[in-house]
Amino acid sequence: MRYEFPEGMRPASLEERRAFYSREFDANSVLKWLSHRGNIEELKKSTVFAMILGRHSGIYLTEFEEIKNKVVIIDEYEDIEDLRDYILRYIPEGVYYDRNVYSDIEKCRECEDCYKKCMECECYLGQELAFDIDPENVKCPIHGSFKDKVEKGMGLSFCMHEFETVKNSTLKLWEKLEKSFNYLRLVFSGRGFHIHVLDDIAVKMSYEERKEIAEKTSMYFIDEWVTTGGSRLIRLPYSLNGLVSRVVLPLRIDEVPSFDPRYDERCIPEFAGGGDG
Repeated sequence: MRYEFPEGMRPASLEERRAFYSREFDANSVLKWLSHRGNIEELKKSTVFAMILGRHSGIYLTEFEEIKNKVVIIDEYEDIEDLRDYILRYIPEGVYYDRNVYSDIEKCRECEDCYKKCMECECYLGQELAFDIDPENVKCPIHGSFKDKVEKGMGLSFCMHEFETVKNSTLKLWEKLEKSFNYLRLVFSGRGFHIHVLDDIAVKMSYEERKEIAEKTSMYFIDEWVTTGGSRLIRLPYSLNGLVSRVVLPLRIDEVPSFDPRYDERCIPEFAGGGDG
């Protein structure tokens, strides 16, 4: 797979990933982001993390060849620093957290359908509602549709025209969601944007309700599979999107119009010229 990204955005090497998670990964900010789920003791009981090693970039430690495209679950950890240790062991291209809220992860590990049919399980307490707005879903006058790019072997490639389009979609979708929900949070995913809806009423939505809202917002270039809950993982804020060498960065909605991932140092890791690099 070959990719084309905006200026300065490219896959990170294993050494660059290791350097980021060793020196720059902000565990305290991660814990603060997840504070709506409780303190670390409550997180350990209700929240699962995950990694994907090399599915899109093709860059991974060779000893993990057999699981390079699979989701590696992290459901036993003492604190966020412990999570960092797991990450440094595998050096993944992406780190995620499970939007599902569980009553007791220890019981989940004993389940025959562990993390597969969660919505039907008594341990399932709900799922954060999320909207994943990605530039590859935009039909570009130069690069064509997502299907066109896949056929050319360009897959998740995108340009600034597509990025500017999803910026506008994010602003419009946020405005629409504000009319129904109170607790919205926004994250730059490294390529596009994630809108998290954390109201209790949203977390407890049924699959049918999620499907309905996904259909009503499909014009905003969302990944409907994420909104319906079919894909429950979402990028962990402050982690590294290894496909484009950008930090997954929480933003205020009023920062979106001027946000440019090519030059905003907050999302550029040291190895790519950000910070003190």
